[in-house]
This record gives sequence, structure tokens and C-alpha cells, in this order.
Amino acid sequence: MADVVVRNNTEKHRYEAVVDGEVAGFADYGIGGDAIVFLHTEVEDRFEGQGIGSALVRGSLDQVRAEGAHDVVPLCPFYRGWIEKHPDYQDLVHAR
Repeated sequence: MADVVVRNNTEKHRYEAVVDGEVAGFADYGIGGDAIVFLHTEVEDRFEGQGIGSALVRGSLDQVRAEGAHDVVPLCPFYRGWIEKHPDYQDLVHAR
């Protein structure tokens, strides 16, 4: 797996996975009240299969947890599936 840095680009309302200074993938989000809603995730074709998507989800959720300001609403199927496979992150999911 590539060395991935995950950063929150608040101007574009997305978390970005950066590899060697290049945005390799991103996850769009919206903020609603006390929830962060993950809407859509994309990984650039040439980075597919390198664990970028998983690193992006883990890194963004770790940042959300550290900030402690928002619950997570995983509308994006990739986020929803990843969280289902990682029970240690399910406590972040917004109770409906």
C-alpha cells in the first residue's frame, strides 16, 4: 500500500487521500447539525487496488472521532460497507 496522507479540505467539503503530493482519491461530505454525511467516494483509476479508499475512510473517521463534534451518516455505499466490516468504528454512526 502506498503512503497515504488524509486531509480535510474544508473549502471543497471533502476529505482527500494524498500520495506523493497528488490527490489520489476523495470523499465528499456535508454537515447537517451534529452529523457529517459522507456522500460519495472516488479513487483515481491509477490508484485503484492499492488500499487508498480504505486509508481514506479510516483516516477521515479517525479525524472525525478526534474532533468529537459530529456523528457519521454513511450515505456513500463504500463508507457504509467499510464501517460494517470494522465494528470499532460503528459507534460513530448517527443513530436515527
